[in-house]
Amino acid sequence: MQSVYTEKEILGDALTAQKTATSEMNISANECVHEDVRQTMLHILSQEHDIQQDVFNMMHEKGYYPTPMAEQKKVDETKQQYCQCVK
Repeated sequence: MQSVYTEKEILGDALTAQKTATSEMNISANECVHEDVRQTMLHILSQEHDIQQDVFNMMHEKGYYPTPMAEQKKVDETKQQYCQCVK
């Protein structure tokens, strides 16, 4: 018997695959000894993040990945918290 996957399942699987790919690529880039290889890995990582964002946006637009709106106060507090970490 052949299974038929829904669009939501396919996109969910794609998003999970992209999350895994970016995680693994990040580790690889962090552990590169050769700068040329590291730069190549970082370039690929950036492309993988773009793909992940595209899949997420598609799921979100179709209602497959609903996210509640954040209160502006909480957004501002979080931005301030992370800006302090960078200093």
